[in-house]
Amino acid sequence: MYVSMKTFLQVFFISMFCISHQSFADHSPQTLQVRTIAIAPYGIDDSGELSGIYYDLTHSLLVKSGLAAEHHIFPYGRIIHELKLGKTDLTIMFKYKELANYVDYIHPLPALRNVVIGRYGHDYQSITQLEGLNIAYLNGAKFSDEVDNNPKIHKQMVVDFHQGLLMLKKERVDAIIGPMKPIISAAKLLDLNEDFFGKPLIVSERTPWLQLSKQSNGHVSAEKLKAIFSKMITQGALDNIQKKYQ
Repeated sequence: MYVSMKTFLQVFFISMFCISHQSFADHSPQTLQVRTIAIAPYGIDDSGELSGIYYDLTHSLLVKSGLAAEHHIFPYGRIIHELKLGKTDLTIMFKYKELANYVDYIHPLPALRNVVIGRYGHDYQSITQLEGLNIAYLNGAKFSDEVDNNPKIHKQMVVDFHQGLLMLKKERVDAIIGPMKPIISAAKLLDLNEDFFGKPLIVSERTPWLQLSKQSNGHVSAEKLKAIFSKMITQGALDNIQKKYQ
């Protein structure tokens, strides 16, 4: 079949364009899927306006690393689920035994004390005193093995600390568990001052970690992230960000 030179050249250039475009696509950097826990003041989603201590810290890491990323604020449970499926690449949260085979721990942050705290006049001196009580517990989170593994302590799952504190205010639960800072942050939004609360019972001290999915090693360097993040922490990046949310 006869093909004119003009037609031949058109086909040739179209083919070369497609090959070139495919080659570019194959070598373009993969967008990193980043997730921050939906717990104020660490991750705040105000009608699509995202902020928070861990959100800002991770965003700064991404900028310094020069990585293209899609960053969302999601509940604990969803992030854990996505890490298992390889749909989340990077996050900051506590270590979880169920994620041990799915993530690499890049760098620790300062430890957080988890407390159980009730209304004024209800002070708990030991975990044993919590038996028979209803505790507002953030769905998907794990704050204390002793509390988790005690069937006599009733856990009322809540979507966030705001809901947990509302239940505490309405006396639908006896206490709430979690890190002190986000509990107080949520309390301020409900106009609950320190006089509302009893004395906190410290039930654990846990360390948040910058975590990278094991499935992400092909397109992001864990060592590079560790070096940059470590330098950021040493230079006071976390302290400076925390001051914004006090």
